[in-house]
Amino acid sequence: MDCPESLRTQAYFDGELDASSSLEIERHLGRCPSCRGRLQDLEHVRTMTRQIPSEPAPTALREQIDRILEREDRAARASRSVSERTRWRWNPFWTGAFSGVAASAVVALIAVPAMSPSVSDTLLHDLTVDQVRSLMPSHLIDVVSTDQHTVKPWFAGHTDVSPVVADFERDGYRLIGGRADYLGGQRSAVVVYQHGRHVINVFAWLASKTLLPTDTTRSGYHMTFWRAGDLDYCAVSDTSWQELRALKQLLRTSAQAG
Repeated sequence: MDCPESLRTQAYFDGELDASSSLEIERHLGRCPSCRGRLQDLEHVRTMTRQIPSEPAPTALREQIDRILEREDRAARASRSVSERTRWRWNPFWTGAFSGVAASAVVALIAVPAMSPSVSDTLLHDLTVDQVRSLMPSHLIDVVSTDQHTVKPWFAGHTDVSPVVADFERDGYRLIGGRADYLGGQRSAVVVYQHGRHVINVFAWLASKTLLPTDTTRSGYHMTFWRAGDLDYCAVSDTSWQELRALKQLLRTSAQAG
């Protein structure tokens, strides 16, 4: 059974405690082997994470990514603008021509196709931006741990969802931590895995009635989507499609078993 101070030990490691609380935890660590071991594990994982080989992106690649993100941002804004003009133009006409359920049904049939591309484009844009930002120094992980029983409870106080969290190290997908991110107007959860030299971000957010995008590639990153229960998921990485979808299947199987 975990020590009641295990979460505060995690917060101590993350530098989230004030001076008084830090002193209390340091005293506690002196007499609690369980929390000392947890702190050592966290330090070990952080050391290993920092040793993952990385090289600065070439200037030409950075400029290309900036151009792609700027183009996608303009496209998303344009799509939203078209949707707003479409709703403004059609609503007065149908309100005057029809009444009751018939008018609502016709407006819905027209509005949904007009809005869906905008929602999809915005989601893909946000995922791409979050993926690129996560790979910048100190942005990848908020809670560093290979223990799913540490990562999953952390999401409870930092995000709006509780995603599937499991370690698949024996299958080649090592859990290295998680973080909170902002996606679609909500605090989404991101579970982070390492597969060889590749980092895989698995985003999770509350499902909506909007259909998920089909699997796609943006700015060199593959994105595969799925829905499990009341959550939508997207795994994002520059690893191969086969490896990315293998993790997706492991997570779907884990969700069904849970």
